[in-house]
Amino acid sequence: MTTETQQPSPASTRGWVIALTLLINGLVAVAFFVKGYDGPVGFDVRILPLINAVLNSFTTVFLVAALIAILRKQVGLHKFFIFCAFGTTALFLLTYLTYHFLSESTRYGGEGPLKAIYYFILITHIVLAAVIVPLALVTVFRALTNRIEKHRAIARWTMPLWLYVSITGVLVYLMISPYY
Repeated sequence: MTTETQQPSPASTRGWVIALTLLINGLVAVAFFVKGYDGPVGFDVRILPLINAVLNSFTTVFLVAALIAILRKQVGLHKFFIFCAFGTTALFLLTYLTYHFLSESTRYGGEGPLKAIYYFILITHIVLAAVIVPLALVTVFRALTNRIEKHRAIARWTMPLWLYVSITGVLVYLMISPYY
């Protein structure tokens, strides 16, 4: 007796991608627009942005390692590092949301050309962070459903954009950290 594993249909994965994208980007939008909690929490929430930067740094390292692995045709290692990148990104999301639900947003206090550079990096980071959610999900679902050619086609866009988002997340932290 043989057992066949059911692969999810493109329609069902599309539903998951849409639902997760709306949930994740919706939670981030709510956290951005809702006034932060003003009561005691039992720890200094100002540590969370540093944790976010560290998690973004790990995501960058995992993505670079995944890229190197796939260029060397080490598919198993590539998958491992991609799942590590998803893991650190998920932890980032949790700490990011926690911070923004527990405190007010921090304003950049710099002036001059650095202020313009900061806001350019911040705005492109925010926009591409929202875009990378469905891109990363579609990319991984295509790999998991063995649609490798379609996976490769979208991964060519996903990888550099995800790297940009993870790197600029660290840069945003480094530029705003003196103002926490």
